[in-house]
Amino acid sequence: PGQRTEDELELIFEELLHIKAVAHLSNSVKRELASVLMFESHQRAGTVLFSQGDKGTSWYIIWKGSVNVVTHGKVGMSHTPHPAPQLRLAGSFPIPKALRVSRASPPTPQDVEANTVRLKEHGKVVLVLQKDLQGPGPSARSSRYSVMAGTPEKILEHLLEFMRLDATLDDPGDTLLGDFLLTYTVFMPSSQLCRALLHQYPSGPPTGGDWAPATPPPHPRGPVTPPGTSVLPREGDGALGGGGKGGGSHWSLSLRVFETGGVPGCHELGDRVGLIPGGVTGGVPGAHPTFPQARSAGSWFGSAEEAAPDSGCALRALDKVPYEIYRADHSCLVTVLPVAASVREVLRALAPRLGGGEEHVLVKVNSSGDKVGLPPDAVGVFTALGLNERLFAVSLEELSSLTPHPEQLGPPVGSSDTLELISSKDLASHLTDHDWNLFRSIHQVEMIHYIVGPQRLQEVTTANLERALRRFNELQFWVVTELCLCPDLARRARLLRKFVKVAAHLKEQKNLNSFFAVMFGMSNTAVSRLAQTWERLPHKIRKLHSALERMLDPSWNHRVYRLAVAKMSPPIIPFVPLLLKDMTFIHEGNRTWAENLINFEKMHMMAKTVRVLQRCRGHAHPPLSPLRNRSPHRQEDPKAVRISTCSEQSLSVRSPVSTWAYLQHLRAIDSQKELLRLSRDLE
Repeated sequence: PGQRTEDELELIFEELLHIKAVAHLSNSVKRELASVLMFESHQRAGTVLFSQGDKGTSWYIIWKGSVNVVTHGKVGMSHTPHPAPQLRLAGSFPIPKALRVSRASPPTPQDVEANTVRLKEHGKVVLVLQKDLQGPGPSARSSRYSVMAGTPEKILEHLLEFMRLDATLDDPGDTLLGDFLLTYTVFMPSSQLCRALLHQYPSGPPTGGDWAPATPPPHPRGPVTPPGTSVLPREGDGALGGGGKGGGSHWSLSLRVFETGGVPGCHELGDRVGLIPGGVTGGVPGAHPTFPQARSAGSWFGSAEEAAPDSGCALRALDKVPYEIYRADHSCLVTVLPVAASVREVLRALAPRLGGGEEHVLVKVNSSGDKVGLPPDAVGVFTALGLNERLFAVSLEELSSLTPHPEQLGPPVGSSDTLELISSKDLASHLTDHDWNLFRSIHQVEMIHYIVGPQRLQEVTTANLERALRRFNELQFWVVTELCLCPDLARRARLLRKFVKVAAHLKEQKNLNSFFAVMFGMSNTAVSRLAQTWERLPHKIRKLHSALERMLDPSWNHRVYRLAVAKMSPPIIPFVPLLLKDMTFIHEGNRTWAENLINFEKMHMMAKTVRVLQRCRGHAHPPLSPLRNRSPHRQEDPKAVRISTCSEQSLSVRSPVSTWAYLQHLRAIDSQKELLRLSRDLE
């Protein structure tokens, strides 16, 4: 690599931009490839590139022409043609292979043009644009440039300068607006964004006939939200309003990306926005916006989906929820605090009831007894609790003797008697309705904030996403728990059969998140080792289970699952942990900063991944259970959770209310060691 000049590397990089085999790779990876690639030209058909037994050390990109892969096996020889462009590994495989050129087609010279544009200020690059060679249509490929890197301020300036009048947040042809709004918190704090927007606004009222009070500017559909209550774009919003190059697009964008409270300069920016007649007052000339009570700079929850009709169960940063804090003697203290409350605020609220002059700490304890001390600045710790985790407020002397609460250990007996009275389809329908309420409450930016992590964004919270992940783990271990707590072999086989049918119904209902949870539960070692139970399943059910297991195949980056999802139409509840895995690979495999510039290509890839949520929620989910108008916040009587078949109330278990109550209060054992012990006791 060190033997190549900068011009040679740039030439190879530009050639790679035209090769479809590496189109899925980021430009930073392509630049790394440019330093190690070698070009081979074989003019004659029949040329052997490598033979069986050769140690493979290179990847081959078939640029032009095609090759035959000759495989010598025990039963004969097979030929597999591979046309260009493809990426193949020449390696040592268990089955020997040989590669032979079948049709030679030398590469033709391509016109070299300036695909990359670099904008410099004071001798330093501040913005890097690249021609979009894969845009929708020939016109886009010939004239459209995408932002690859730049300083935060220059990227924002470019966005405001070239934003179209009809720009939308989900425009497939131009995603710069949506990419910026979804990812700006990764590289640009709200205070820095407000200062950058201040530079884009005029210092006084605009002049000219176009801005006369008699002709207010166009505004977004419906009433415009005041700056103090809007931080992020609402999903599904249409035109931004304002002018593409005038001040209108500037104030319209600002209403979506920041809030006034706690951010220096935002009140001044709000005053300048108010100078635009009708700009933020729903079309009333001369009126000025009113600013509500200031919020903290990081409380982004109450913005985008606050007014959305489908977010009734969404948790927002300022929503108050009951915090259940336990003491060393397992007594419980309950206090109502905001979702984004810090550990310091929690301890301050509990101080009068904790008593004594001793210093107390907040500790997270799981079912195995592992203790994690929480720093005072940590926020949203209650909603971030995992399955069977609890918060304990103890003194330093009590910390060493702290033990888990008995409820954390899981249920002592199963509930197979209740499950036998509920059909598999009803179970799946109630699970899907509940999961849909959780899934639609997740904002797209929660995925990004969850991956970037609390180390970078301690002022934000991801309560809705964490709640959905906790439900996934709860459902998975619930399946294992119920099977391991069922002592009767015949009843256990019927219960396993029911879970297989529930998984099939979940897949049919396109609830793939719970489908994977149930399937993972049946794949747990504590369940898969129950040979006598599996043998009791009818052949039809075993065949159905084998067919469903194919969806779990992780090979080729979960290719089976991804192809299945691509063929589905919304509404869909996707496999959320896989989305987080994709986001993790993007975040850790690409640098956020490169040469003092934001790697905006990484931001584009992250935004593209989280847009899967928007596509999956493209259509409203029709309730499948009879509880169509049930409030998601309605609490059930805990006594309705477990009802014995010998009870007089057993007939009511079939009712939708009782089924809903049962699934709202699932209990599970999450200790794999304990589950294996129970499994060995059964068989």
